[in-house]
Amino acid sequence: MKRIVVFCGSSLGFNPVYKQAAIELGNAFIKQQIGLVYGGGKIGMMGVLADTILEQNGEVIGVIPKLLEKEEVVHSGVEEMIVCKKMSERKVIMSKLIDGYITLPGGFGTLDELFEALTLNQLHIEQKPVGLLNINGFFDAILLQIDKMIAEGYVKSENKRLLIVGNSVDDLLQKMNNYKAQKVSHVINKVVR
Repeated sequence: MKRIVVFCGSSLGFNPVYKQAAIELGNAFIKQQIGLVYGGGKIGMMGVLADTILEQNGEVIGVIPKLLEKEEVVHSGVEEMIVCKKMSERKVIMSKLIDGYITLPGGFGTLDELFEALTLNQLHIEQKPVGLLNINGFFDAILLQIDKMIAEGYVKSENKRLLIVGNSVDDLLQKMNNYKAQKVSHVINKVVR
């Protein structure tokens, strides 16, 4: 994988273990020569991750909607900053730049981005690895919810495999590097919305 988009919070949360995970992921990207594509912010988990990679001269591409392009939010140290009109446009741009997705702890926006990536894979619009870094059990309840959706008939059990879960950076990246796209008998080229 040459580039991975990382979805994560614009907050650091209360537990320092999450900040440390962002630093570890940034260092792993440098070690494996993976470029970062992310939301373009200088604050929270996003800022820590970008700073870690920038400090070591790694590749960082920010994609930020115009409405968030405020001086207190946008990372001035990122040389390649793509400014788009809408949040939905941001996701399309990110998708075209990357080979995989990783989600770190965050809020509603982070979960929205995670589930959109999973949906794109479920519909066979994309076949890129979608990773979840489950540090400190942060996503345990989401994983239980997915099991409930399967049990109640809303998600096919085989689609749970679309989500690659790791409890450490090394574990997750190893699983993502070993990812093999599911074989499909047909591919949906576009979705009518």
